[in-house]
Amino acid sequence: MSKLWGGRFTKPTNQLVEEYTASILFDKELAEEDIQGSLAHVKMLGRSGIIPEADAAVIAEGLTKVLAKIKAGELAFSVGDEDIHMNIEKALIAEIGPVGGKLHTGRSRNDQVATDMHLYLRKRTVEIAGLLHKLQEALLAQAEANLDTILPGYTHLQRAQPILLAHHLLAYVSMLERDIGRFRDSYKRVNVLPLGAGALAGTTFPIDRHFVAEQLGFDGVYENSLDAVSDRDFIVEFLANSSLVMAHLSRLCEELVLWSSTEFGFIELDDAFCTGSSIMPQKKNPDVPELVRGKTGRVYGHLIGLLTVLKALPLAYNKDMQEDKEGMFDTVRTLEGALQLFAPMIATMKVRTERMRQAVNRDFSNATDIADYLVTKGLPFRQAHEVIGRLVLYGIEHDKFLLDLTLAEFREFSELFDENIFEVLQPEHVVNARNVYGGTARTQVEAALGRARQNAAATAEWMAGFDR
Repeated sequence: MSKLWGGRFTKPTNQLVEEYTASILFDKELAEEDIQGSLAHVKMLGRSGIIPEADAAVIAEGLTKVLAKIKAGELAFSVGDEDIHMNIEKALIAEIGPVGGKLHTGRSRNDQVATDMHLYLRKRTVEIAGLLHKLQEALLAQAEANLDTILPGYTHLQRAQPILLAHHLLAYVSMLERDIGRFRDSYKRVNVLPLGAGALAGTTFPIDRHFVAEQLGFDGVYENSLDAVSDRDFIVEFLANSSLVMAHLSRLCEELVLWSSTEFGFIELDDAFCTGSSIMPQKKNPDVPELVRGKTGRVYGHLIGLLTVLKALPLAYNKDMQEDKEGMFDTVRTLEGALQLFAPMIATMKVRTERMRQAVNRDFSNATDIADYLVTKGLPFRQAHEVIGRLVLYGIEHDKFLLDLTLAEFREFSELFDENIFEVLQPEHVVNARNVYGGTARTQVEAALGRARQNAAATAEWMAGFDR
């Protein structure tokens, strides 16, 4: 059978051109969305009197049968038919005869493919927000279970100040909250209908774009037909949002890898999320966080790739824009795959509280607190900083930590020290002294947990509003 668009051509397409320009090998992933959009479009065509309603009903029935065949794996897609739109239209005509050719009335593949991608990303945006929410829940559960677990906080990967593990985990909850917020905000730009823009300038048929939008659950339609078929901002935004999620996951992955090492020993990942070595029987490798960390680069690459495709691209549609899909599909698979693993991995993670406590007791991360202590005694902070610096150096040279020193040793460096310095140096005191909004004090962390739970409930409520 000749091309559906072949009337103007005198030669068949070169086989290499067919293979090079065809997109069916990847855009077949849009089959369900393509038929979903077509069903709304043909309903509008019949309702508006553009085609007979009886024909519209036959076409709708045929589309439903084609979709059933696709889901059952009974429809063979052909590279010769280029893309998912032409493959489905040809299958439809084979199913119901020439009347199937009326389906494409009043539309172009340009506005059709844009509609498919809006439908696809609309669904994935909600799915990903849901997976982020599940990961938040797992982190919150671990935080609640570790409200009294103290570990070293780090800067430059050097021990800095003691913090609550719950406080540390809540930092990632906050990152994920921003991620969810970005996806929720971008949803309103995804949920706009381009169908009806035609190839670039609209159509001569009296279509009802707003009716189609209502049928498909879109909040509105594109105002400008040129913009409708050439806009890929919504995909760029999705890729940017996904890149930030992967950045956050990668940071957490790095800590999980470090913390599960013998050198740290702060956590143990469940066996179900680790693998072994083919030669070293003692090994338990944190492969999941390592691989998520590694896959971050491919998501970044898809973002840069699409931005580069769009650079200096003239209006309206250009074949370059076929390159918008594979990176989008791969990003969805990569991100959803990582998030599906992450929540149960965090939920089953064992925290070695005693090892964390030992680490806090055997370092100088309480030094800032005794500098602050001297400030409360009237010593200017810069002088207090110097005093404690010399005190720490003394401890290093004598193989002692601050809690190992005697009062006499403290007083060698300042007469302002008295007996209560040993209370000030206790990890619990150090943590709870930071009783400011957003700080690591237990009361502040409890309050932060409450706020995080409220945010999580709001996300759950937002997702509950979607039945699609």
